[in-house]
Amino acid sequence: MAEIGIGLVGGGYMGKAHAVALSAVGTVFDTGLRPRLEMIAAGSAASAERYRAAYGFLRAARDWRELVADPRVEAVVIATPQALHRKIAEAAFALGKPVFCEKPLGASLADARAMVVAAEAAGVVHMSGFNYVRTPATQFARKLVAEGAIGRVTWFRGEHTEDFLADPSLPGNWRTEGVATGTMGDLAPHPINCALAIMGPIAKVSAVVETVHATRPGPDGPVAVTNDDHAQIMCRFASGVLGHIYVSRVATGRKMGYAYEVHGTEGAIRFDGEDQNALWLYRAEGPEAERGFRKILIGPAHPDYLPFCQGPGHGTGYQDQIIIEAKDFLAAIAAGRPAWPTFRDGLAVWQVVDATLRASASGAWVEVEGEKT
Repeated sequence: MAEIGIGLVGGGYMGKAHAVALSAVGTVFDTGLRPRLEMIAAGSAASAERYRAAYGFLRAARDWRELVADPRVEAVVIATPQALHRKIAEAAFALGKPVFCEKPLGASLADARAMVVAAEAAGVVHMSGFNYVRTPATQFARKLVAEGAIGRVTWFRGEHTEDFLADPSLPGNWRTEGVATGTMGDLAPHPINCALAIMGPIAKVSAVVETVHATRPGPDGPVAVTNDDHAQIMCRFASGVLGHIYVSRVATGRKMGYAYEVHGTEGAIRFDGEDQNALWLYRAEGPEAERGFRKILIGPAHPDYLPFCQGPGHGTGYQDQIIIEAKDFLAAIAAGRPAWPTFRDGLAVWQVVDATLRASASGAWVEVEGEKT
């Protein structure tokens, strides 16, 4: 069984998720290429050593530069704050190493463009991390839409709503500073990626991006919040179909509101991330008195479910989405083929984010920048 040495940069929330996924993916999917947890880097040598011991890596690095340069690190997984994404990725690509990078791709549209240039120049596998689109339910929803199961699509609604900053008494922190960590940089990439995956390119947007709580408690009094709390986005897809996306980190009561609805001429689909092992399907057929949405329990007949469990309705969870990502990244490396979503797909998300911010500032419809780097 072939092995590949993985270097993980970042050991926090997403770093741990990727460490767990890399440890489990070979067992769950019996991958032909097995990850070896070679090295981990974090904000300091001490924290890297702590994560190494906790997550089972062979070695801890003094910093990310040491990790990227190490010859036994053959692929790099980036799970750091966005400001570091570009530097780490460019260094890895310069050495010809495949890279998986968590969303968003860098801290700005300029970062994303530069990362695409570096990735494509290196000619190695590169993948953007959008885990929610990989649930078995959403993979199945994409298949249904692509096969015409609900007819010609006429409308899309997507959202990502949580309430981790709904309480105005919560103190300001790193999440309340800078565009990349606001709702548009942190949460919006997920439903935008979902919309692009199901519906195709977005041509133009009209939006309102807003900060609900302008200040938050700080150590010496109120501190300004310098990014957004929620946003309404109306979008026109390149196909001509109209859509709507709402994102919020102040949606009281919502914990994992990654949800979408797709209407077609012959049916409709609904999904809610707080019930991620179900897909609701409506078909415009049969007697009118018997029509309605039907709940499909996700099971072995659906994509990427059977390796986790043989029983329908038993369910997969958040961590399993990351394991599916790891499987796809390893398979792409083994086959020497692109891994969707590529960095260019990550750039497409940033282009919609950028257009949304410009639309909100101008109060007008704004065209989404095309694919240029």
